[in-house]
Amino acid sequence: MTDRTTEAQLAAVSEGAKQAGEIWQRWSWVERTVWTERMLTALEEGVRGGKWFSLMDKVWRQRTLWAAFQQVAANDGAAGVDHQTVEDFERNLSPNLQRLSEQLREGTYQPQPVRPVWIPKPGSTEKRPLGVPAVRDRVVQAALRLVLEPIFERDFAEQSYRFRPQRGCLDALRRVAQLLKQGYTWIVDADLKSYFDTIPHEPLMERVEERVSDGAILGLVEVFLNQQVMDGMKCWIPEGGTPQGAVLSPLLSNLYLDPLDYQMAGEGIEMVRYADDFVLLCRSREEAEQALERVREWTAQAGLTLHPIKTRIVDESQEGFDFLGYHFQRCRRWPREKSRNKFRDTIRSKTRRTHGHSLQVIVADVNRTLRGWFGYFKHSNQTTFREVDGWIRGRLRSLLRKRQKRKGRGRGSDHQRWPNRFFAEPGLFSLVTAHRLVCQSLQR
Repeated sequence: MTDRTTEAQLAAVSEGAKQAGEIWQRWSWVERTVWTERMLTALEEGVRGGKWFSLMDKVWRQRTLWAAFQQVAANDGAAGVDHQTVEDFERNLSPNLQRLSEQLREGTYQPQPVRPVWIPKPGSTEKRPLGVPAVRDRVVQAALRLVLEPIFERDFAEQSYRFRPQRGCLDALRRVAQLLKQGYTWIVDADLKSYFDTIPHEPLMERVEERVSDGAILGLVEVFLNQQVMDGMKCWIPEGGTPQGAVLSPLLSNLYLDPLDYQMAGEGIEMVRYADDFVLLCRSREEAEQALERVREWTAQAGLTLHPIKTRIVDESQEGFDFLGYHFQRCRRWPREKSRNKFRDTIRSKTRRTHGHSLQVIVADVNRTLRGWFGYFKHSNQTTFREVDGWIRGRLRSLLRKRQKRKGRGRGSDHQRWPNRFFAEPGLFSLVTAHRLVCQSLQR
């Protein structure tokens, strides 16, 4: 073997290692027990006919089911109709996973009915349905998602942010802020009515079939879509929808709306979507009206309904709009009313005047809420933080006043009795100071 041949072989090995490293970097979130380097390469380059075959064997592998259980355990969650908790399932983890593997391999697996739970909507008297599958079924759905998610994620549109790997609320909010600064101030504030409960099954399956041809996989997805619901002694099969609470539901919900994302982008309409909550950002009222009409046409054809009250056209420079917990108006933003009320209720519960703990303990508890709240709302208008800081100190002054057997709220001379610096000593988190530090770091 010549030196030149050796050098060429080493160069080829080095280049191959580099390409493999780049692939793993781009797909760092995938489950490596499922997705090998060879599969990811095929994913990026495209498989023959654009469809994937022979995927079921990757679902029933015990190592896939084990990885799926780790995700289910991390999310915890309530027990299903069989009353088996995550801890119960874990006590016999190996035989439980072995049983699921055999059932999936032999085609005898059948999920148990879903247990419905009604969750209150914040700031509303309405409740939203949540389906709670059995732990064993959540494990199978998680395994199915580990296999399918990269296939669909590869082609998902840029403007959707929820239920996407390495994406989230802050990314969506950042994009909205950018578009507002660019002059897209006419907003179609849209909401799909009961979206997760009304997705038509047949067209949804057609979209799954555009990328997957494994009959066993398609059958398993369909089984979950037609999963029974058991409420007390009543049992029925939903005619449509993919219930919130199901592990597979987020992926399927994004898949069904993906054509809408692409249609809006193809027509030059700026859209930011967070699951079924989305906004269209336009430069004029006429553009906004045209964009809303396009969405109405698409949703009607897709068997969906725009919420008649929540869907509207607004001028951001005048009225403003709410999106993902923020209120946007005149290129500024602050926590929307529902977010403020929820936050204040949490603080009130921690600063009751009858609270028996020391001030240091109360402040430490309040700080946990303040840090989390600031982490999300730190991009609000600066007056927001001054107001909230003052209100919290007022709550603490009222608490201290009560301990001195005084009546009423903390105000007036109480500001001299317990000045702002008094609360800095036990370490009360200051939103104003935290916001100032963030602004300074951004200017560097």
